[in-house]
Amino acid sequence: MRVETLAIPEVLLITPPKFGDARGFFSETFNAKKLREATGIEGDFVQDNHSLSVQKGVIRGLHCQLAPFIQGKLVRCVRGAIWDVAVDARVGSPSFGKWVAAELSAENWQQLWIPGGFVHGFCTLEPNTEVVYKVTGDYDKASEAGVIWNDPDLALPWPVDPSEVVLSDKDKLLPRLRDAGTLFTY
Repeated sequence: MRVETLAIPEVLLITPPKFGDARGFFSETFNAKKLREATGIEGDFVQDNHSLSVQKGVIRGLHCQLAPFIQGKLVRCVRGAIWDVAVDARVGSPSFGKWVAAELSAENWQQLWIPGGFVHGFCTLEPNTEVVYKVTGDYDKASEAGVIWNDPDLALPWPVDPSEVVLSDKDKLLPRLRDAGTLFTY
């Protein structure tokens, strides 16, 4: 397993080993003990999620779950490709309001670890993209929160023309980070 630290050191880019031969490939995409030893990630994963986005340009996010249902996420793309972004939403953090991103694809086999305290989203780069992610906290509808994808203060360089973005009705109504209140404290 290869682990790379990004500009915000709590967010990690992880590449599990992948062994191929004439039949195809095998990869151990998650092993709690090996992940803990390589990264220090201690959270127990309690749920797996799987999404399909039919169109290129689908943006899902920027989402989070508030206390006591804060979620860390281990995200990977199993079909197609995404631009995956994590924004530090921890008031008092030296990187508050800053972001890191990585392209995750079925081809590069990379995963992104996003700890609690961040808002997370992704944009599909190809049609029929599937994303699978593990979370460390239970889902609670009343604890859903987020930040609007095109917050001008964040100036995220989404890899799609704004006129081509596909959003859920819920994601169209999210506030800017400055108007979201205190989502998390550092």
